[in-house]
Amino acid sequence: MRARVDCGDVPVRGIEAGAYTVPTDAPEGDGTLAWASTTVVVVEVEGGGARGLGWTYAPAAAAGVVRELLADVVTGRDAFGVPGLHESMCRAVRNAGRPGIASCAISAVDVALWDLKARLVGLPLVDLLGAACPDVPVYGSGGFTTAPDAGLRAQLESWVHGLHIPRVKIKIGQDRGRAVGRDLSRVALAREVIGPGAELYVDANGAYARGQALRVGRELGAYGVRWFEEPVSSDDLSGLRLLRDRLDCDVAAGEYGYDLPYFARMTAAGAVDCLQADATRCGGITEWLRVAALARSQGLELSAHCAPHVHAHPAAAVPDFRHIEWFHDHARLEPLLFEGEGLLDPSGGTVRPGASGAPGLGLALRRSAVEEYRVA
Repeated sequence: MRARVDCGDVPVRGIEAGAYTVPTDAPEGDGTLAWASTTVVVVEVEGGGARGLGWTYAPAAAAGVVRELLADVVTGRDAFGVPGLHESMCRAVRNAGRPGIASCAISAVDVALWDLKARLVGLPLVDLLGAACPDVPVYGSGGFTTAPDAGLRAQLESWVHGLHIPRVKIKIGQDRGRAVGRDLSRVALAREVIGPGAELYVDANGAYARGQALRVGRELGAYGVRWFEEPVSSDDLSGLRLLRDRLDCDVAAGEYGYDLPYFARMTAAGAVDCLQADATRCGGITEWLRVAALARSQGLELSAHCAPHVHAHPAAAVPDFRHIEWFHDHARLEPLLFEGEGLLDPSGGTVRPGASGAPGLGLALRRSAVEEYRVA
């Protein structure tokens, strides 16, 4: 562990950004999109003899935003003043537009700054933030619409019967909602494989229209589905509210939120039972914690979308936190791209960030291993 330093003015000395594209291990798709690779934009910030690590799942162009719009804003500033640096970055992208790629770039830098700050004081990030619930629940997530039944069965078995994760999620809404029969047969298969004791979730990625989502949601009740994610587009707040009022399962959304006002609109509309937020999109850990406070003010729990190793530490600091998405793509990529004592084991259905005592996130870039995937 690093020796702790006084929390004086420690300037950020440099910032680097790189993009890496890794092929999937099989064709992947959901109700509204298909893909064959995943791109990760990795940011490292240096100061006080330490190096902070952050990343976002976004197009390689986000690395360009870091270099062109954010690096000069951060370099030379006090590494301990993360909220102030966050505000300066948000102002710097005004003319470029905050939502989308710019927000992903801000997110990666913000995560790296929090990692650096924790390393400078010699603490795991969770201890810097203050743990409210040290054991953080996770759910297995994947079940892509492109997977054959045998592949779906194997994935579910590995989560529930192999790793003993008691909650799982699969994709439905195939072909933009035009294959409801197959959607429901896959849900039936999932319940058969995981048994009656595990929680079953589904994610339509906004593929259904309102009436269709309502009919499907009522069918899902027969399989004990507890969570219906994006049954309609997350932009359709009144549609989400309608479904929340009429279905027994929880309605969830929020993964496409890029700033706090997005989440304010969603909660004000009464659109969800559980709010989702992604720290690699919404503005990093700084904004993610603000979303958590907003959710608490509305009596809602918060769930983290994907990027499990980014979310584990701040999630442990949120009293009303529900779970982290142990997403197949990211759970596979993060140990491939990063190394260190901070790598997490979801066995048993929870993770405990900071258990090793390693400062910050406890991770470092696998430099020799990632170069074959570099695209920017």
